[in-house]
Amino acid sequence: MSFKKKLFATIGPLCLALLILGGIFLSPLKFRKVDSTLTATAANSMAVNVIKGDIIKNEAMKDPRYVPFFGSSEFSRFNAFHPSVLAEQYNRNYRPFLLGAAGTQSLSQFFMLESMAKEMHGKKAVFVISPQWFVKGGVSKEMFSLYFSPLQTYRWAVKTVKTDEMERYTAKRLLRFKNVASDATLKAVLQQIAEGKELSITQKKMCQLKINMLSREDELFGHVGIIDHDSKIMKGMRTLPATYDFHKLDQLAYNTGQEKTKTNPYQITDKFYKKRIAPVEGTLKGAQEDFDYRQSVEFSDFQLFLNEVAKLKMDVLFVIPPVNERWSDYTGLSTKMLDEFSLKINHQLKNQGFKNILDLTERRGEDYFMEDTIHIGWRGWLEMDKAVAPFLKDVQAKPINYQLNDDYYSKEWQNMKPTNLN
Repeated sequence: MSFKKKLFATIGPLCLALLILGGIFLSPLKFRKVDSTLTATAANSMAVNVIKGDIIKNEAMKDPRYVPFFGSSEFSRFNAFHPSVLAEQYNRNYRPFLLGAAGTQSLSQFFMLESMAKEMHGKKAVFVISPQWFVKGGVSKEMFSLYFSPLQTYRWAVKTVKTDEMERYTAKRLLRFKNVASDATLKAVLQQIAEGKELSITQKKMCQLKINMLSREDELFGHVGIIDHDSKIMKGMRTLPATYDFHKLDQLAYNTGQEKTKTNPYQITDKFYKKRIAPVEGTLKGAQEDFDYRQSVEFSDFQLFLNEVAKLKMDVLFVIPPVNERWSDYTGLSTKMLDEFSLKINHQLKNQGFKNILDLTERRGEDYFMEDTIHIGWRGWLEMDKAVAPFLKDVQAKPINYQLNDDYYSKEWQNMKPTNLN
């Protein structure tokens, strides 16, 4: 056999495989149909691929029943009073589509919303703001890397025509993360936007090529890793009364919390306490005395989401959960600091026309309101539902006069002490 034939026999199959794979990724054809069964499962999965991708969540948002519930790890605490369970049991006109998981924060949620712009225009959503996001540096590099979506980022970048403060801030913020800057094409594009310059024709073509490839990847693998939580929802539904009655449900929630928190004085679920707290409890006494959520880049990341809400003429119910007071008293987490965080985030919302705010900060000491140290629990979900259900009785937003202020992107705002607010 000649050298050329040997060479072809060696690398030919590889080249052919690469050509076939390239054809698949560059093809305009769609490879997987997003049906109602897949959508229903994805709505409660909180899967990374759903969060980072577009095809499943965007298709879901075409159905007016699905309402995005943005947040983080609190939505993974399924019990009988979880928003998805209540909506299903009492046949609400909406179904939550959970967009968030442990580690998702404002920056990821901005890109999730921006990627659904067409489907979300003029609609409503729910957003749970966790105080613990607002540490000095905002989202950690590790967590941002896990949920970073190149597809959503390239789609956002190619839309930029005349750069404004929002777009320049976004580009500069993204460039701080190594996993973003490691993509040479994306890095160059973001640098251009950060400098307030329009993308060149070549850059736009490169972005579109990347979008085509990433879209094919989303279509092929977007459903991978979707966990079916239907059994948890059905289990919760079986414990609820057939007819909604808040007082009966609240008593049931109280009894459930009492039953599930027998091993500790913090009203933390026994399972969570035994696994996460008990082995290190002694080391955590006073350990959070220096924690501070009042000065953070996260306030500006959050402003990105607010900007997008206003741009899409949406209406959002913002929920600020409390921190379990029994636990914070033990760890030394300052109640005064949490109250001042609440003051600052409320100021940022209300001063720009965002009036639908459910601030539960002061409910921190109520029995069985929280499930563990920081996550909403049995009675907390019910209290949240008292605001969510009437808010979503009509899932279409009415016109709102937002007054956006670019000052919320500044370091001055990030570092401003709430006590200095007028």
